[in-house]
Amino acid sequence: MSNLIVYGGAPLRGRIVPSANKNAVLPILCATLLTRAPLRLVGVPDITDVRKILDIFRTLGSQVHLDEASGVLSLHHEHTRFDAACHRLPEEMRSSIMLVPPLLARFCVARLEDNVKGCTLGVREIDPHVEVFRHFGAEVERTEGSLLVRREGELTPVQHWLDYASVTTTENFVLCAASAPGTSTLMNAASEPHVQEFCRFMQLLGVKIEGVGTSRLVVHGAGELGGGEFRFDEDFHEITTFLALGAITGGDVRVKNSAPENFPLIDRTFAKFGVRVEHEDGWSCARVDGPLKVQTPFTANVLTKVEAAPWPYFPVDLLPIFIALGVRAQGNAMFWNKVYDGALGWTGELSKFGAHVFSSDPHRIVTFGGGELTPAVVESPYIIRVAIALFMVAASIPGRSEIRNALPIRRAHPHFVENLRSLGAQVEWASED
Repeated sequence: MSNLIVYGGAPLRGRIVPSANKNAVLPILCATLLTRAPLRLVGVPDITDVRKILDIFRTLGSQVHLDEASGVLSLHHEHTRFDAACHRLPEEMRSSIMLVPPLLARFCVARLEDNVKGCTLGVREIDPHVEVFRHFGAEVERTEGSLLVRREGELTPVQHWLDYASVTTTENFVLCAASAPGTSTLMNAASEPHVQEFCRFMQLLGVKIEGVGTSRLVVHGAGELGGGEFRFDEDFHEITTFLALGAITGGDVRVKNSAPENFPLIDRTFAKFGVRVEHEDGWSCARVDGPLKVQTPFTANVLTKVEAAPWPYFPVDLLPIFIALGVRAQGNAMFWNKVYDGALGWTGELSKFGAHVFSSDPHRIVTFGGGELTPAVVESPYIIRVAIALFMVAASIPGRSEIRNALPIRRAHPHFVENLRSLGAQVEWASED
């Protein structure tokens, strides 16, 4: 069941309680291997990447119990064992690379498949991770089909400055530093909400971290780490997604949001398309008076722009969601992905709906919105939010549309179709046939 069938044109209305952020859950799951103490994680989403990591834990002998109904996960890695000769980390998801530091800490060795990959967003090198491992004193060897990472003695604390504020490299630095006795400092650290959430979990384990939420992190390596209970925040990506679904269909969707302090720039970006976001009593909603309309900048001879880059810029993962709004809104807007070089190639699929999108270069497109659109059958690349963006456009058009290869949605959003149906959408999963 990899295709989404939708009969669009109906305004979506209702309330949604979002799931946790995949990009917080996965590194935190990797980090649990650092401690032999029992842990209880609350709000774990039932998504494919979580299942893969939990399967790895079971293979390694960890005690794993997930109550799928409540999202409560009990973990105990007391008797975990790792053998680089036979144990392999899942190559289908990029977060596998964050299992390397805890395996190094526990077993002095980790083996990583050479072609780990995630969404098809363009070139995503692992050199920054290899550089971090080596700085801390690990040896990295390329073998046939895999990378072998070893340490002889203890990891040593370091001062490091990233070329680029990478989320997973920042998290790998913190994971290594937690096991290196002494003080390590990272400059140009990523500071996204999910990185902050990850750091709070590390603090729960007993790792002292200074500068959480900034571009400079100071990590004091701890000795024996502890356990406890951790509750995940709502995913700001999913909150934004359902707000945008309400806006693009002319509906009224309210989404639970415990951290509206993360939304000022997102709210201002919604406003560029005539959408007003309100936050009240732990809930957020997006309101539109009339049709979506691109707002004219004060400097009237330039295009309205959405520029996506590492936090605290507008989040790059949300760019496809707003491209969907741009296609539907009256007026023209430019979208600029300053991170990935292959993340905008999908926009040609929008022309199947009748949308007018001009590709300026691998990083920039311009939407000429407000034209009449018709239902279509479109192909999604392996990018979570692109599949959702294509669905958004389809949901706003009366008639039957199909989004093929929409399976990546399940990597981040549990019960996505069920949530949509609760809002009044006519949508279902279908097979390739």
